[in-house]
Amino acid sequence: MHIEPGIVDGAKLTLSYATAIASIGLAAKMSVETLRKDGGISALVSRSVLTTALVFCFFEILPHYPVGVSEVHFILGSTLFLIFGAGATAVGLAAGLLLQGLFLAPFDLPQYGMNVTTLLVPLFAVAALARKIIPEKTAYVDVNYAQALALSTAYQGGVVAWVAFWAFYGQGFGAENMASVATFGGAYMLVVLGEPLADLAVLAAAKTMTGLKATPFVQARLHQAAA
Repeated sequence: MHIEPGIVDGAKLTLSYATAIASIGLAAKMSVETLRKDGGISALVSRSVLTTALVFCFFEILPHYPVGVSEVHFILGSTLFLIFGAGATAVGLAAGLLLQGLFLAPFDLPQYGMNVTTLLVPLFAVAALARKIIPEKTAYVDVNYAQALALSTAYQGGVVAWVAFWAFYGQGFGAENMASVATFGGAYMLVVLGEPLADLAVLAAAKTMTGLKATPFVQARLHQAAA
């Protein structure tokens, strides 16, 4: 989902700084909820380290292909949310993306504001959606395919929407740019078909790992319903 260098440049980059600040604010809000309701600082730190490492690996190890205005990545945002919670996932997405830029792709650093916005705002939407479609008495290991599909669609759809916004903001609505955005969106939404299966596979494995209950490494809601 990386915005390619040159798509947005010059003075237009200022908007990305503003959206990045707002997105980091959302990440802080989600992190505070973890601190207050789900294990405190040790839990947030432990899960954030894990999610950061996983996000970095997702970006570098899992297949990723340049398509249209950006790249298709398997970010597994809804999977991370279900296992680790919104706060740690937000930290991991932001930190993993930054580490990639600092050590492996410095040419992406000017686009960091756009890319972190593209990752974090859809996560906030997923957290809100989960509260609506997953009953409080349902542990996340018991999420069904329809619920996982809804969360994945919300996250991936949000990513596509933000990429499209940045592309149109930076390059306008010319035929070539619109075709490039459409090509990217079509390719990226194919991820939606596979991610719910990944969610369910990971959750099925987590269901057998009862030793993770009451540890700081996964969110409490993974194995037990909301209190």
